[in-house]
Amino acid sequence: MFKTLSNALKVKDIRNKLLIVLGIIIIYRIGCAIVCPGLNLKNYIDTGGTTFFGLMNMLSGNALSNGSILALGVSPYITASIVIQLLTVAIPSLEKLSKQGEDGKKKMQFYTRITALVLALAQAIGIVVSFREAIDTTVLGLPTWVIGTGVVLLLTAGAMFTVWLGEKITQLNVVGSGMSILIFVGIIASSASAISSSVVQVANDLNNLWSIIVYVVAIILIFGLIVFMDSAERRIPVSYAKQIKGRKMYGGQDTYIPVKLNSSGVMPIIFATSLLTLPQLVISIFWPKSGAADWYNTYLGSGSWLYIVVLALLIFAFSFFYSLITFDTADISRRLQQQGGFVKGIRPGRETADYLKKISHRITLFGAVFLAFIALIPSLAFKAIGDYSTLNMLINAFSTTGLMIMVSVALEFDKNLEAQMFMRNYKGFLD
Repeated sequence: MFKTLSNALKVKDIRNKLLIVLGIIIIYRIGCAIVCPGLNLKNYIDTGGTTFFGLMNMLSGNALSNGSILALGVSPYITASIVIQLLTVAIPSLEKLSKQGEDGKKKMQFYTRITALVLALAQAIGIVVSFREAIDTTVLGLPTWVIGTGVVLLLTAGAMFTVWLGEKITQLNVVGSGMSILIFVGIIASSASAISSSVVQVANDLNNLWSIIVYVVAIILIFGLIVFMDSAERRIPVSYAKQIKGRKMYGGQDTYIPVKLNSSGVMPIIFATSLLTLPQLVISIFWPKSGAADWYNTYLGSGSWLYIVVLALLIFAFSFFYSLITFDTADISRRLQQQGGFVKGIRPGRETADYLKKISHRITLFGAVFLAFIALIPSLAFKAIGDYSTLNMLINAFSTTGLMIMVSVALEFDKNLEAQMFMRNYKGFLD
């Protein structure tokens, strides 16, 4: 990866685009440091990545705990993208629109932005209502409802500004998805803050040094496992029949259909975590001191055994659900048949679709087991190590979701740079 980046920086066009991306990232991080007037969330946000607000805080690079104008980050846009993707499967008109080329893609992006705006507004209101005690009226000397309204507007505008920055990075077509890059930067910022705090605490007490060394070694091994599993795939061989058109012969080639072991990426973990923490969010907004809040925090709070079991089951369910959405076996079988392709030993049509579905279910099962195993490591680590505040801080920073996103974005970044370099080398060869 570093060699690819070094070679890319030698090309003027790519280097200029990378510098623009770097400038956008700097603007984003400056925005994360600008605090909303009258909002102080430092003592109200759990900086761990296992709660709803903790996950938002990790993805935004501690911008939420700082109460900054970009505190929502890309969270509304991610949720909006997931909602639109699910509605595309459920609503035939949206599915038809998504297949209408560039015009359909632009309309789908417009719908995603509108949905992101509505979700950003809802999340901003939820933050203000949940942490109304954090509103400081002495700063501006205005009533609480006026400051709360201003904070909601600032947070919503900041979320849409973040969406605009992410789309500008994507339009440069050099590093892949701009939203993914901003999430990657946010996670790196959260991790750097946790590491610096851990170093200070270790300097004060050397007893925590060995536990941190063991955990760092475990993190490196987990990184290697994620990279290995992310690249794993099942290749289904496909042959194309020979066709003679005029004086030319087409087809007669052998290729394959790649079925990735973890095709859904980190989405099942995000779905499962959001679904588990959503009731906690609603209860904390409307009934913060009720018996239901105490029960949920005790038995379904992050780190409890029931939470661990339910999280694993939800990851399994969402892995199969997301696989059904992203890998349409009936559509693949139909396109293969139209193009004269077939899987060796399998009849085209329905039998091919059934065969692909069986392979997909088997691969998804192993992928779901891998995701559940990776997702449970932080929770099980909490149970095993007990009360070590320094190590817990690192576990929160390098959470499962963060590790998966970091690896996925880094691999995507490397692939995009390699593609850019390949295109320029190919062009130079033709010239």
